[in-house]
Amino acid sequence: MAGQATTVQTDLMAALSASGDVVYEWDVARDTLKWTGPAGEFFGLESLAPVDTGDLFHGRINSEDLKERLKRLSRHFATGARFDCEYRLRGGDSEFIWVHERGQADFLPDGRPLVMRGVMRAITSRKRAEQRLEYLANYDELTGHFNRFRLRQAIDFALTACRRFGRTGAFLTVDIDNIAMINDAFGYEIGDAVLSGLAERLDQLTGSSDIIGRVEGDCFGLLLDHCNEAMAEEMAERIIVGVRESAIQTVMGEVAITVSVGGIVFPTSAQTSFDVMSRAEMALRQAKKEGRNHHVAYQLTEMQRHNLRQDMGIAKQVQEALLDNRLVLAYQPIIDTHTLEPKYYECLLRMRRPDGLILPAGAFVPVVEQLGLMRQIDRCTLDLAVEELHRDLNVRLTLNISGMTASDQAWLRKLVGLLRGQPEIATRLMIEITETVVLQDLDESARFVAAVRDLGCGVALDDFGAGYTSFRNLQALAVDMVKIDGAFIKDLANRPDNQLFIRTLLGLAKGFGLDTVAECVETEAEAAILRKEEVTFMQGYLYGRPELDRNAIALPTPRLLQQPTRHAIANRALSSR
Repeated sequence: MAGQATTVQTDLMAALSASGDVVYEWDVARDTLKWTGPAGEFFGLESLAPVDTGDLFHGRINSEDLKERLKRLSRHFATGARFDCEYRLRGGDSEFIWVHERGQADFLPDGRPLVMRGVMRAITSRKRAEQRLEYLANYDELTGHFNRFRLRQAIDFALTACRRFGRTGAFLTVDIDNIAMINDAFGYEIGDAVLSGLAERLDQLTGSSDIIGRVEGDCFGLLLDHCNEAMAEEMAERIIVGVRESAIQTVMGEVAITVSVGGIVFPTSAQTSFDVMSRAEMALRQAKKEGRNHHVAYQLTEMQRHNLRQDMGIAKQVQEALLDNRLVLAYQPIIDTHTLEPKYYECLLRMRRPDGLILPAGAFVPVVEQLGLMRQIDRCTLDLAVEELHRDLNVRLTLNISGMTASDQAWLRKLVGLLRGQPEIATRLMIEITETVVLQDLDESARFVAAVRDLGCGVALDDFGAGYTSFRNLQALAVDMVKIDGAFIKDLANRPDNQLFIRTLLGLAKGFGLDTVAECVETEAEAAILRKEEVTFMQGYLYGRPELDRNAIALPTPRLLQQPTRHAIANRALSSR
């Protein structure tokens, strides 16, 4: 028996050493702590004397976290509820490390705690990754200003304040006129330096109460509170002149730039943040058409009225196509990274005109979204996808739905009506919702995901990385798959920053055991990097363009890697269930 105990102890020590975890036993009455495992290395201490009592241990916990740890400990002693806590602990070099602690106490008959035993794990790396993603959920990594999602929230808040107090505000979009030329001449690193320089210049030219955000690419948004039309025009001119007359300093020397500005005053010309941003961008496009280095305030010009009439015509065509069953699906394969065989096909909407010409979604979906017809479209695509699943009992499909549909109870009821009691159909359908939509209302999105998964369907988080979903958000959503935003895949071989970001996203997804899809894969160089990083699936022109007839897609020759990775084997096992 002694030999068995020694073997068990040896195995325990080996396991703790391999994991880096430490186990403790706390004699509560005597306030003594005994440690098992690599405790010295864990705490960064040569001697465990500084952590051999509860009081000494508590003295090393970050003061901001100590109260929460003590509260949970008291609750455990009072109710026996599971003790589980994360907090910062000062190590031997006085730097704080993050730890995750779980424990369970033994109690005397009178209810007093006798001995508590638990385990601690260092989670500093995970916390840093979480904090980074939390930061990126609100801020642009390059400039430190708000990102598009956070900027839209600020506009919504400003709109509410303007309506409540009867005042006006303004929103300006500022775009570099010659960024493509700069990137071609000097490279993307200098282009990024110019973007950072413009962000600093906007800080200098604007007031302390003004809010700056990066809308996308080389386009910035500027939210001005207590601002009328004259003040907005004055600010726009100040920015144009200030940027034009002072070059941006880079490691390649000075780079001269000019900017164009589009502006809108609200709430007189826009009632929602979507309207504010889209109409300011419309004014910006007009400024560029008029020669750049110029400011245009939003107003409905004759050309814009003409475009609006065209949009109404497109909407009429879409409604007629709905009635005539001329909306069809094209299919693009999603390829298993290791076998190069199609695992899913993504359903992509197309419209067949009366003359037989096939129009891609980009020709009509943006108009449909603006005019509020997207729910009808999504119901139609759901019907088409389910029909295809009935027609081919071996195919697996993914179906992307709009943000409005993700909160549409009528669409969800339709899904339930089509798939209830048909697991052989439901399990072959994956519903895709975009990350940026999820972040707008996480609780509602989580309820939607739960309802879809209860039917047996899978759920994929599309454009993963675009809105910087955090650890907590993924935990709340419980999706089955994440699709990495194609913007991070394009030119991946030449963008080490994107490679690092993708590695972070994949690490987060793998931590939850999620399948991953890399979108917009167009070159073998991109595919090689993604295989190395162990992406589960790939999708893009390299492996097949969307086709109305799936059999017409030129698929790559299936193959098996000689030595598939352990992660790949696990993923294939999970995906086959």
